[in-house]
Amino acid sequence: MNAITFLFYSFSSVLIGSSVAVITVNNPVHAALFLILSFFSAAALWILLSAEFLALTLVLVYVGAVMVLFLFVIMMARFDLEQIKKNLFSNLAVAIPVAAVLIFEMVAVIVFGFSDSSSTNVPIMYSNNTYQIGLRLYTEFFLAFQVAAIILLLAMIAAIAITLRKRKDVKAQNPAEQVSVSASERITFVKVEPKE
Repeated sequence: MNAITFLFYSFSSVLIGSSVAVITVNNPVHAALFLILSFFSAAALWILLSAEFLALTLVLVYVGAVMVLFLFVIMMARFDLEQIKKNLFSNLAVAIPVAAVLIFEMVAVIVFGFSDSSSTNVPIMYSNNTYQIGLRLYTEFFLAFQVAAIILLLAMIAAIAITLRKRKDVKAQNPAEQVSVSASERITFVKVEPKE
């Protein structure tokens, strides 16, 4: 066993262990930290498979942005673990068929999905993987890439529209009105009659 194989099995074991820990630990903060560990392990596996761009994208986007946001939300939110445990088995009638379908799909892919694959079908790459990803995205998968971009744009606009609430009690300044006033309108003198 060479060093690459040893590292591959090591990172795979860490990935499987941390993925199992994500769904088995009781503390949500610990689950988020285990998910970050699983992302790092997957990025290490991609580096071993010579997909450096995907590995760095996974670390920067998911770990650097999404998971940090999740971690802050989890730490600020309060979860009633007792209530969650009570409602754990309430959706069991739906969860068991969904789990059975997912297991059947995974077994079908493992058994029948790789039967016709061989090393001769893999094209020889004369350039780096970043160039190949860009080439595939903007030639073969151009339409799907643009549709995904539009969906993300719509999701961003919807999130802004949902959270944007105009309050009536907020005092806002209009710069156009402030600039258009004359010198006589800027200060108003009020004569107050003294009380007797």
